[in-house]
Amino acid sequence: MKIIYHCYGGAHSSVTAASVHLGLLPVDRVPGREMFWDITFYDRQENDEHGHIFFMGRDENGNEVYFSARRSKPDVLENIFKDLAGIFDIPPDRYLLVNVMHNVNWIMKLGGCLSRRWGLIKIGRPIVTMGTQIAYFGIVGLVRQIKNKAGRNCEENTVFQRQQVSPGWFSRCDTHGAPAGRRVTGRQRAIGSPAFKLNKEQ
Repeated sequence: MKIIYHCYGGAHSSVTAASVHLGLLPVDRVPGREMFWDITFYDRQENDEHGHIFFMGRDENGNEVYFSARRSKPDVLENIFKDLAGIFDIPPDRYLLVNVMHNVNWIMKLGGCLSRRWGLIKIGRPIVTMGTQIAYFGIVGLVRQIKNKAGRNCEENTVFQRQQVSPGWFSRCDTHGAPAGRRVTGRQRAIGSPAFKLNKEQ
């Protein structure tokens, strides 16, 4: 199964959910901010990477885990994906689309906007990380639901959390900036080419 976590900018909540899913972050405690910053993709998406789906790893059951930035259009992503799956005869039990925006708070929006849109990484990254820590157990709970769903390999309700939280002013943020742990020297690409692909033969 292919599991795709998606959010507005693909830099914080969806990356955190994918990391929890893959065991890169703990489920029994809130990580320190350095643990978030050590994640390759956390707070690193750029504007031209929105709309792509990026591979992050395989879980213990062999499910492929991805994340994506779809801005404020979750329904567009879901509708296109479902229609393409129908065109290519991909069964609905082969994928899950997971909207993580329900777990995003205003602190994450503020910090994400400062870091990704305005390039104020030294100010914005600690703020968005604090917001992620506050939202953390909600994200963990969502991931647990998804892992249970993937384990049952159901054919129904393959789109999770369809209702979208209104993005508000702070969510209208493009993304740019330097990767975590590097000196800020202007715009730098965070991620390589999209890795998502569908294989009917698997």
